[in-house]
Amino acid sequence: MSEQSKIAANPVLAEYVRGNMVENKHRGAFCVVDQNGQVIASAGDVDALIYPRSAIKSLQALALFQSGAVEKFRLNDQDLALSCASHQGEEFHVAGVTEFLTKIGMTAADLECGAHAPFGKAARKALRISGLQPSALHNNCSGKHTGMLAVAKALGVDPKRYIEREHPVQVLVRECVERVLAVPLTPDHCGRDGCSIPTWGAPLNSFAHAFAKLSSGSNALPAIYATAGDRLFKAAASNAELVSGTGGFDTDAMNIFAGDLMLKIGAAGVFCGALRGRNWGFALKCDDGNMEAAHAIVAGLLSAIGGNSDQIETVLKTQTKQVSKNWRGFEVGHMQSAAEIASYF
Repeated sequence: MSEQSKIAANPVLAEYVRGNMVENKHRGAFCVVDQNGQVIASAGDVDALIYPRSAIKSLQALALFQSGAVEKFRLNDQDLALSCASHQGEEFHVAGVTEFLTKIGMTAADLECGAHAPFGKAARKALRISGLQPSALHNNCSGKHTGMLAVAKALGVDPKRYIEREHPVQVLVRECVERVLAVPLTPDHCGRDGCSIPTWGAPLNSFAHAFAKLSSGSNALPAIYATAGDRLFKAAASNAELVSGTGGFDTDAMNIFAGDLMLKIGAAGVFCGALRGRNWGFALKCDDGNMEAAHAIVAGLLSAIGGNSDQIETVLKTQTKQVSKNWRGFEVGHMQSAAEIASYF
């Protein structure tokens, strides 16, 4: 037997049920830790490296504080929330990013994230009816990219090609994330994200600990990071509709937790976040990258550790059991979180 075959598979954390049997099983890993790195609960291989994708936009936004951009441009909570957002391209998202760009003396033409149709169904339909083409403003990462342009302006460097790994903006972003993770980010584990900036691989548990430290204002971090983390998390939680959008799970979950939850989705089955009242951070990865399964897993996780009211459970149940219908409107099955998630606590 090879050494690879001896490695235990990650546990099943979500499954799709059709009729009276499980059709698909989705394996993954999660880690919940406190500010000191004490593991509260975990499942699967939490030491494995993952690409966090958009789940760590709030960590990347630390560069806004480190560079002095927050003070230079007097960035408000709406600007900071958009810097952490994977938004749906709704009208208020586009207006917010446009205002943010104006504040720093830039335009949509300076964004290097690319253009795509709004992720929000209603926003996509409205844009189609208007006869206009999607622009970089509709890109779900346009707020983060505007923040990176602000970093370039604050550093006094040419913003062109700010998406490249060697650009001073990305060098600073990497340094900020690396400092909070307390693990090295190396070119050996680096790729290009969907919005074109670098994404760095690191252990799953390091991301959970990073969110716990930022949530708590840990003295293990430089004072500027603790202050920045507090402000970024508060900005996101109090402007949740900017972080995702109408009907988005990140939005609905943060709203129902009433400021206690910071939650951020990442592509390919990743979620990161923090429960601020407990100073706990968490991170998870669905092995096969299925986003419906990842939603089920994070909802199951939140239900196990933070679902302490009927209102919260009502919102979480929209994801712990996701009913799907066919073109005739018949219910054909559902994605659900594995009941075993609670047993890890």
